[in-house]
Amino acid sequence: MPLLHRPASWDVRHLPRAEGKNFLVTGGNAGIGYFVAEQLAATGATVIIAGRDPARAESAQASIQTRVHGARVRHVRLDLADLPSVKACADALELERLDAVVCNAGVLLDQPPRRETRDGNELMFATNHLGHFALIAWLAPLLTATPASRVVTTGSFTAKSETLDLDDLQSTRDYRPKRTYVRSKLAQMLFGFELDRRLRAAGGATLSVVTHPGGALDSLTPSRPPIHVRTTGERLRALPAGLLLQGKQAAAWPAVRAALDPSVRGGQLWGPRVFGIRGRPVLEPVRGHLADPVLAARLWAATADLTGLEPSI
Repeated sequence: MPLLHRPASWDVRHLPRAEGKNFLVTGGNAGIGYFVAEQLAATGATVIIAGRDPARAESAQASIQTRVHGARVRHVRLDLADLPSVKACADALELERLDAVVCNAGVLLDQPPRRETRDGNELMFATNHLGHFALIAWLAPLLTATPASRVVTTGSFTAKSETLDLDDLQSTRDYRPKRTYVRSKLAQMLFGFELDRRLRAAGGATLSVVTHPGGALDSLTPSRPPIHVRTTGERLRALPAGLLLQGKQAAAWPAVRAALDPSVRGGQLWGPRVFGIRGRPVLEPVRGHLADPVLAARLWAATADLTGLEPSI
């Protein structure tokens, strides 16, 4: 487990410059991922938005270029639930260096029935976990060839209190949508920590960092038309919730810091300062099952078997 240390001061509104760097943000066309992409673009870096819908990705690109003067943004198609699409995305990047991948995209189904991908995997587990595992497997050579590159995995604070059933990763026996979603996010976080262990064991310079966004509401999120439009009524009604929660622009801060801050170390967990649900990004302890290397290694093996891939680190 990485030791906690005192990181350097960090101003979420005055980010360090990152000209010449390339960042890939999955799900960067909407929600928290959009604001991760917008904030990274403001540093002068090149940001690649990866998403299922090219039209929505194009709208996100246009929005960022409108708000960030001289923004370098492009998009590639990525359907994390479809392994051939993941491979095609990796091939389409055509980059000489990749400084960070922000594994942000996810799907949440809020009611039955249980849905499967064409490969026969449960949709949320396949999208949130298996697809990102496959993406990193295919991008591993590019990441390891880039000095001080990073893999930033976005989990969920709710995953801290969930358990993972290795004998039913696909939720075939007892499908409950919200629990299945949280377990998929737990799997993502375990992957991020295990990836760092393996990178360290191999002597690699790539860092694997895990983050979570806390609690974020659309009604607390500033408008970015046509991607997100918040009415005056929604803003006023959401004011009481702002005492406990935050908008998606603030929920992006932990992932942005994990991608940019030179004081960040591999194997760390970053989340919001106030009760883990709102505020500026701070370092959190890695405890309980999140720190279980046996569980993470078993999940890694199961994931490699399901995808037929093994990240070459």
